Amino acid sequence: MSARSRISGRISGKPSSSLSLSQCSSPAAQAARRVSDSIDDDIKQEAKKRQTESRREVKIILLGQAESGKSTLQKQFQLYHASHTLEVERPSWKIVVYTNLIKAVRTVLEELDYEFSLSLDEYPFLPAGSGPTGVAAQNEIIDLRRRLLPLISLEDSLASELSGGSSILPHHRGRSLFTRRPVTELRGSSNAPVVMNRAAQVLGATVDVIEALWRHRSVDCMIRLRKLRLDEAGAFFLDQVQRIAQMDYIPSIEDVLHVRLQTVGVIEHSLEVNTLGGKYIWKIYDFGGTRGQRPAWCSFFDDVNALIFIAPISAFDQYLEEDPLTNRIHDSLQLLISICTNKLLKNVQLILLLNKTDILRKKLEAGVQIRQYITSYDNRPNNFSTAAEYFRSHFLAAHRKKDAFQRRLYVHFTSMLDIQATQVIITSVGDQIMRKHIARTGLA
Repeated sequence: MSARSRISGRISGKPSSSLSLSQCSSPAAQAARRVSDSIDDDIKQEAKKRQTESRREVKIILLGQAESGKSTLQKQFQLYHASHTLEVERPSWKIVVYTNLIKAVRTVLEELDYEFSLSLDEYPFLPAGSGPTGVAAQNEIIDLRRRLLPLISLEDSLASELSGGSSILPHHRGRSLFTRRPVTELRGSSNAPVVMNRAAQVLGATVDVIEALWRHRSVDCMIRLRKLRLDEAGAFFLDQVQRIAQMDYIPSIEDVLHVRLQTVGVIEHSLEVNTLGGKYIWKIYDFGGTRGQRPAWCSFFDDVNALIFIAPISAFDQYLEEDPLTNRIHDSLQLLISICTNKLLKNVQLILLLNKTDILRKKLEAGVQIRQYITSYDNRPNNFSTAAEYFRSHFLAAHRKKDAFQRRLYVHFTSMLDIQATQVIITSVGDQIMRKHIARTGLA
């Protein structure tokens, strides 16, 4: 029975099938018909509106292992399509910058403690007693550590504000900085301003001590011998500590791109994208990349337009934090294969970003040998162009062999911290996504 019949019947007090010809032409019946027609029109208009809106919505998911660069890519999309929103967010990232910086200080001190426990035989090229683990150096570091204790003690309080008081790695206290929501939503805590102001004061009072630690000969030697491995954010913020320690400090866009904040679960970001064919809403989903979080990905695979997979090719000499026996390059390859064979994603456009090329270049220039970590690299030249093509060919081969749906895989080399270069790639990626979406929906 139609909506019109039901409403006419209800208004007349009788089933529509029992109405006589005279009743159908009565003023009450005509009024009921007009109401029914209006309701039907509203229903049709609402359905048409929802259909149009759904055709104007583009769903993009960012996948890759932890620390691959997914969140940085999301911020680059935001910078390109809605730079004003990222500009407004800058003050919100201050607490993350502080936490990244304090974590870096603590990490340096922990690594120094370990080095001081080793024999001076580790440094035979240095005069006895004058090396990075000599008595004088140890005494200097002990004094710096003592003066930095008030700053380091703030790390847990800052991290707790960011994570909402949760902890996903209790056995690695203070090491995991994570969030389950956009950073703009982290300002709701009434305690956050107190903690952040305290951190700013202590940072201002200890900035010269931090600088002395970062420039200490022991730290310099450890970096040269690759015995100190800070993440990119830690080294960047230690280099910028004098600027960050200013009381009126507000994070720059470059600071926002550098921060390290692990995603837990999935965070949705909406962007309004203007094209010649009108406005589109891009829903970008940033997923946590640790192994324990990957089984939950599939629940978001419905109606996906494009999947951007990020693989950090600089990680050839690194292993998963959750599985120290698995090389990160191998893990990325296996993850790509699982995506290529997932039937839920058979109609999804695939884009591969081979990320962190800047770090790969630095490692190779420093003499790190790929063959020591990936035996199949064999005796190939240990230079950037050869290495980049080697990794590219391996990912393409994995896709060709395992993708039963015979899709094209778009591949780009990226360095997410290079704004100008990444914006060019985002333009290309965006064009690829929109062309396929328009072809599928028929929108112009």
